[in-house]
Amino acid sequence: MERTSEVAGPGGPIPVVEQGPESGPAGAAATVLIVHGGTGDLTAWAAVADRLGSRFRVLRYTRPTYRWRPAPRGTAAVRAEVADAAAVARSVGEPVLLVGHSSGAVVALETALAEPDLFTGLALYEPPLDVTHTPAAAEALVRARAAVDAGHPMAAMRIHLLDFVAMPRRVVWPITLLPPVRNYFASYADGQIADNEMLDALPAGFDRFGGLDLRVLLITGDKSPTHLRHRSDRLAAALSGPVERVELAGQGHGANRGAPDALAAAIASFASR
Repeated sequence: MERTSEVAGPGGPIPVVEQGPESGPAGAAATVLIVHGGTGDLTAWAAVADRLGSRFRVLRYTRPTYRWRPAPRGTAAVRAEVADAAAVARSVGEPVLLVGHSSGAVVALETALAEPDLFTGLALYEPPLDVTHTPAAAEALVRARAAVDAGHPMAAMRIHLLDFVAMPRRVVWPITLLPPVRNYFASYADGQIADNEMLDALPAGFDRFGGLDLRVLLITGDKSPTHLRHRSDRLAAALSGPVERVELAGQGHGANRGAPDALAAAIASFASR
């Protein structure tokens, strides 16, 4: 059963949804904190949280980039994201396993760099590190911001899907013509472009994660965009601590919705160790 509460954050109260027992099984990570990815909110991982909640205390919250309007941008977004994740983790009173998806996995990494003592380990599902740090991506980000500011959210989301996610054009155009998809994407466009700007405000490169002294699980899908799998490879090579890898068969970047059983099983196995 879900329980709701609020955690005091530097930007105001953070609504938190909690499932599972108030303490975990002996010898396991007592609490799992989930940081959702882009174009969504805490509900994006509800199915995975339901499955993890049978064994672990599971916390979810909506990130400030998707909770605040207007969304924080650039370095302000980085500070807000790290502050919220740290505040929720600190409220537990003991180290937690931090799970992050996509841009939320980047937030998880940045929070672990800033406050490593808050965490027992990291489970990261395809963090898009350095995705904005090319001249072509920088130009696309300018176009996406201009589209949002001009009141054209779907144009901005097509730029995001084509230039940052690297989805094929033959897939992007048909799905974004469907009314339910259009409405969903349009409602998150402001947050998603601000999310990309948050990624762009971070330093380039992977070497700065080399000193992270935490166990890390890197999760990829065998049908995910190639560049996302390669970014996980580069992160694994940069990390000096213990790294485990899991590839989800038949899955892409959205296994939290498409294969919650498999994703939850991978996280639970890692948490138990």
